[in-house]
Amino acid sequence: MSSFEESWRSASTAVQDKEERKILFATLDSFRQYRRVAHFNVTHRRRQNFYALPSSEWQLLSGPPINFLETLEHVDDAIDANADVAAEILKIGLESFGLETEPGVDPIHWHGEAKSLDMDKARSTVRQFYRDWSSEGAGERQTSYGPVLRDIDAAFTNVANKGDIKVLVPGAGLGRLLFELCKQGYDVEGNEISYHQLIASNWILNHCDEAEQYTLFPFASEFSNIISRADQLKRVKIPDVHVATALADSHVAGRKSIRERMKMTAADFTELYCNAKNRGVFQAVATVFFLDTAQDVMRYIKTVHHCLEPGGIWSNNGPLLWHWTSPNEQTAKNVPDEQLADQVNQGSIELSVEEVLKLVGSMGFEVDDRGIKDEASASGYIQNPNSMLQNSYRTSHWLARKIA
Repeated sequence: MSSFEESWRSASTAVQDKEERKILFATLDSFRQYRRVAHFNVTHRRRQNFYALPSSEWQLLSGPPINFLETLEHVDDAIDANADVAAEILKIGLESFGLETEPGVDPIHWHGEAKSLDMDKARSTVRQFYRDWSSEGAGERQTSYGPVLRDIDAAFTNVANKGDIKVLVPGAGLGRLLFELCKQGYDVEGNEISYHQLIASNWILNHCDEAEQYTLFPFASEFSNIISRADQLKRVKIPDVHVATALADSHVAGRKSIRERMKMTAADFTELYCNAKNRGVFQAVATVFFLDTAQDVMRYIKTVHHCLEPGGIWSNNGPLLWHWTSPNEQTAKNVPDEQLADQVNQGSIELSVEEVLKLVGSMGFEVDDRGIKDEASASGYIQNPNSMLQNSYRTSHWLARKIA
């Protein structure tokens, strides 16, 4: 068992805390309901709408060359494949927290707890495996993670034993950046607050038996801006690598063991890493598509400064899609409903790139602005490459060094 999984299992105390239990149970239930809800929202409703057409029209569309009902059958098959992934994630989550598939009475009754926002998070988490853990997602990973990986390697190129370099990855998500840094030999600690991401990353990092073990249809539920049904029903295999094998192959004598070099914490970033025991602990912090999740970005900057040693580096690459622009815009962030009211009252701020760089520079860092990516190197996010609509981010990439 890796330190990652040991750290994850230690989070199982959440079952004893009433508020945490509520959030956890909603997460687990969202993966349980994934199959039913996806079939209902994606194909059942479209069949209802289809048969509401004049009979002459739906009869024409149900046969060649359109075969729309056959398309819906294929989409149902794709949903089942995605739901199989959700079921595997749920299985590992239940095992990690010592819960039964068929729960008993309160307080362990976790069925029926998921709300629509929880279901949206489960759906987006499953789709995110395309970006982080498929061969086809390599392009998105290269434009997003690549600049940060290169920054860290350049900073420590003369270090013989990279296992002595401690790197923190806030907002670790599904764990790909954590894995890539560990594969390069660093002692890496990921941090994540979302139970959806934590359970799913635990599954992909610790419980897949081989590469390309599972089939995923990341775009099956998309019916707009589709050029062909083949694009919509594109299948990918996950994970693109078997994590344990890849890390074992990367092991170099003299480094710390993999067990010691890959960890995960399940906690609020600013609360955990501003405490005394994390003062000056890390030589590097890597943030990708993370900074704009801050309600108060100054707290993020203070936390990074606190946990870096003097001279330590902070490499950042990402957009500024501020998640707290409106308290009602929750779909893009992992904020439990019951925490929303308290957090809204704490205040928030949305800054420009120029303002962020000035702020970081005024809070104890020397900043090297690597610029805004041009369109050719812009980063997609779970983007169907054949869609008629292409969304991408011209990310802000910079490197900051803590002033001693």
